[in-house]
Amino acid sequence: QVQLVETGGGLVQPGGSLRLSCAASRSINGIYAMAWYRQAPGKQRELVARIDDIGERNYADSVKGRFTISGDNAKNTADLQMNQLKPEDTAVYYCNFVAWGPREYWGQGTQVTVSQ
Repeated sequence: QVQLVETGGGLVQPGGSLRLSCAASRSINGIYAMAWYRQAPGKQRELVARIDDIGERNYADSVKGRFTISGDNAKNTADLQMNQLKPEDTAVYYCNFVAWGPREYWGQGTQVTVSQ
């Protein structure tokens, strides 16, 4: 069974940066979208950023201009560069791959905490 593994979470001060990475445990064919979601305590999971197989990117309004998603279908990896982090960015971040079928894959989540 394919697993997505996220790395790069941690504790950072407001205004700082983190880079999250996601990699598949084995090859996935036919990926047409990669995305990052997040879920803060007491809130629903929300879409943060998404990139499709032609490179089109979409971002939540709250992260536009601060976060950048990148993806490599051939390597089955996706990154999320997060700059100018705010306390309200604190959440568990999940990567998500969607492939033709449809087949959908989720990571186990990585904690990002923005605090003094």
